[in-house]
Amino acid sequence: MTADKTIHIAAAIIMDAQHRVLLVRKRDTRYFMQPGGKIEAAEQPINALIRELDEELQIKVSETDTRYIGQFTDTAANEPGFKLVAEIFSVQTSASEISPAAEIEEIVWYHPSSDHDLPLAPLTGKQIIPLVFNAEHDFNMN
Repeated sequence: MTADKTIHIAAAIIMDAQHRVLLVRKRDTRYFMQPGGKIEAAEQPINALIRELDEELQIKVSETDTRYIGQFTDTAANEPGFKLVAEIFSVQTSASEISPAAEIEEIVWYHPSSDHDLPLAPLTGKQIIPLVFNAEHDFNMN
């Protein structure tokens, strides 16, 4: 977090075989979002993503399991008055079980056709979900 009220994160788009995207909800929050987290000082976004996926979901990925999608900006979901700048990666994982850990309270496999009432973070709902489900390129790396 910087003085200009900007939060820099790295986050993942993880798809399953049913073309659903993995979303997480942090403890004591309402909104579902991509797994990932804040980039620490002097940390590269890919390293932050790998660290956060291990901490939050106990899944091991390497840089070769990822593909950079781009940088996205929106309103932070859980920190009023802050702007979110997110480095988004598509991630392939062979993990058969993904369980919440650390500050993650709940995980869901989301598809807009069946989960349209789920409260989504601004970045997730306005940019990532439309990108994934209206995309011409394949985010399902499995």
